[in-house]
Amino acid sequence: MQKNKNLKIWSVAAAAMLMTAVSMNAVTAPAPLDPVPNANQLVWQERGQYMFLHFGVNTFSNREWGDGKEDPKIFNPTNLDARQWVKAAKDGGFKMVVLTAKHHDGFCLWPSAYTEHSVKNSPWKDGKGDVVREVSDACKEFGLDFGVYLSPWDRNSPYYGDSPKYNEYYVNQLRELLTNYGKISIVWWDGACGEGPNGKRQEYDWDAYLKVVRELAPEAVIFSDKGDVRWVGNENGLAKETCWSMYNRSSVEIGGGVQQQMGEGNPVGGDWAPAECDVSIRPGWFYHADQDDKVKSLTHLLDIYYRSVGHNCCLHLNVPPNQQGLLAPGDVARLKEFHEAVSENFKTNLALKKKGKASSFREKSRKFNAAKALDGKRETYWALDDGQTSGSLVVDLRKPVTFDLILLQEYIELGQRVSAYHIDFWDETKKEWTELAKGTTIGYKWILRVPWTTARKVRLTIDDARACPTISSFELYQSSY
Repeated sequence: MQKNKNLKIWSVAAAAMLMTAVSMNAVTAPAPLDPVPNANQLVWQERGQYMFLHFGVNTFSNREWGDGKEDPKIFNPTNLDARQWVKAAKDGGFKMVVLTAKHHDGFCLWPSAYTEHSVKNSPWKDGKGDVVREVSDACKEFGLDFGVYLSPWDRNSPYYGDSPKYNEYYVNQLRELLTNYGKISIVWWDGACGEGPNGKRQEYDWDAYLKVVRELAPEAVIFSDKGDVRWVGNENGLAKETCWSMYNRSSVEIGGGVQQQMGEGNPVGGDWAPAECDVSIRPGWFYHADQDDKVKSLTHLLDIYYRSVGHNCCLHLNVPPNQQGLLAPGDVARLKEFHEAVSENFKTNLALKKKGKASSFREKSRKFNAAKALDGKRETYWALDDGQTSGSLVVDLRKPVTFDLILLQEYIELGQRVSAYHIDFWDETKKEWTELAKGTTIGYKWILRVPWTTARKVRLTIDDARACPTISSFELYQSSY
């Protein structure tokens, strides 16, 4: 009899456990809040930072914009070493390199079959060289992604201004770059436009350009007002204090986007198009010897990092090779110093796997509780119930710790949601919560720099959101630089 009673008790307990497990598995994730990033955009966002290489006839004419009348014979780097460029990028913490395959002057860094204004008519390697090939091969060797900038404006081409002919010419050059150099991870366009030799303004066929990229480089993101990634609206490398990844492509023209929307995005925009922050490590985009002592300081680069990568964007830092075909020693040293500083500042997450308590969490499921924002995994997240757009998460650090950097992330696969939040610390002296920082958007990554603070408890409060928040990271760091 006792045996049967114990069996019955065990059966009831097992059934309860089974029902609990089924219930936990039945907990549903929040529905995506459109728009959401596609796979290529997620890869782009995860890179965080990549490097621009402005190189061409301007390097030898000491200009920023060439006029297309340059003699190809001026292009003769005496010691070009693409491996040095790419290694410096990798040592700087950059995940991709983007080369100016053609700038506004129309000079091509590959032996294009469609123009004589290219390396094939330069003395470099007796006209047998191909800069695009060398950079592409170096990227493969060092494990970095590779992308190209092909200026729409071509001040050398006789077709420019004869729109149908030039568009065909441009598409042919795109096809050369997208079929002969392996995987292309980004195609970078600006909106530079002018008049051709016939006095007519060129009308670009952006739809044709976009189509050929989608066809030949399906894994590439396109930087353009009409593409996958938008411009942040300045060349200082700085995003605004509000930065949505949403955008309305239909409301802008390439090269003439609405400035506020470019910088801040649009919380009701129908397109996912996060912002890129582009900036040069020097005052100019091409190399000029008189700027060797004007390389941005480590402090300046760190400020750019916090206001680009740390403001829901990616950083695109230009480092121009010189007339020898090398990156200047000062630039290379600064890149390495920059990477070491960023790595050191974010080496130890003081909130990692600490005890967290949320005001509430989705359907009372451990799958979405406070611990998921503190486990160091971006793919897990603290989430609230549908319709609940505010809530708080308290981190108990167990002992007083000192920090001055706060890193937040949303699970953007389900859309960008948070529109207002603030962070407090528990003041042991006053026995009260004291506000430390506040913000609007978070997105993929947001970094807040705060005064040096020592506390045992820190609280994140989501004040408002477009839908229930999904917070994948709440991290604390003590900077060394």
